[in-house]
Amino acid sequence: MELSAQTIANHLGGTVEGNPNVEISAAARIEQGKQGTLCFLANPKYEKYLYTTQASIVLINKNFELKQPVSATLIRVDDAYQAIAAMLDLLHTLKMQSKKGHSWRSKISWRAKLGKNVYVGAFAYIAKGAVIGNNVKIYPHVYVGENVHIGDNTILYSGVKIYAGCKIGANCIIHSCTVIGADGFGFVPQNDGVYKKIAQTGIVIVEDDVEIGSNTSIDRATMGATVIHRGTKIDNLVQIAHNVEIGDNTVIAAQAGIAGSAKIGKQCVIGGQVGIVGHISIADGTQIGAQSGVSKNTTENATIAGSPAIDYSKNQRNIAVYRTLPQMRDEIQILKKEIEELRMKINN
Repeated sequence: MELSAQTIANHLGGTVEGNPNVEISAAARIEQGKQGTLCFLANPKYEKYLYTTQASIVLINKNFELKQPVSATLIRVDDAYQAIAAMLDLLHTLKMQSKKGHSWRSKISWRAKLGKNVYVGAFAYIAKGAVIGNNVKIYPHVYVGENVHIGDNTILYSGVKIYAGCKIGANCIIHSCTVIGADGFGFVPQNDGVYKKIAQTGIVIVEDDVEIGSNTSIDRATMGATVIHRGTKIDNLVQIAHNVEIGDNTVIAAQAGIAGSAKIGKQCVIGGQVGIVGHISIADGTQIGAQSGVSKNTTENATIAGSPAIDYSKNQRNIAVYRTLPQMRDEIQILKKEIEELRMKINN
């Protein structure tokens, strides 16, 4: 799909300087622009590339003043950074819309229900009782288990596995090799020391507008549901255990781990490699610094860090003290020696 400068300007509410008929089919960084690509200039540090780029179209702010002639067609907009974000979204949408149909190498149960304009890639498997919404994109090697529900416009990238009974909302994006609905880590020690498995009979519910990174695992509940609420964004390599509940519009960075039955509030920010113990509540608006270990409930809009996690400013003061520990130790050793010498003089 190619877009002309005039079409882009109309979409963004901008004005064209140059050839309104020049077309692009992709976006690129301004220093790497070539014919057929769209670039943008928002940071003055990159201005020098504006005069040398081979890109066909460059988005710039309306008030930007040129210092040299430019070969590219310019589109002036109110905010070039917001404009490129809108264009990336548009280009991605157009690309996704072009994917339709079912590969003959896929396997779709005759007892599954598929909506309109669904794409199913090679070697994907859709089990009986599955319900797939309109405009869903299921890439190669995806597994959709029995009675799974997937909402409209959701994308499952290659290698995603969704176990039986789980529910995925509309407008979700789930990246490669993520597993949703595997058994929670539930075992009971017996008198002989053997661990007996507890059947994990619940499901996972992922609400609308959620994005989940690659190689993330979200375990099914022991009973009931593990729930990821609307608008939550989860990075790569995150572990979410059974019966966890995550509130609306929370973001979780890579390698975080959330233990069973923890409750995470709305609008929380969880840094990379954070560990959260089970059966606690993280209040709405909590921000947790990277590599923190959280073992207690938090208060609303708290900012915490460290392991064990404490108030952020207090943790920063502790870190400042940690850095002086070697010097403090040397000073204490000197003081001990001086005290010992004084004691010997007094005794003599």
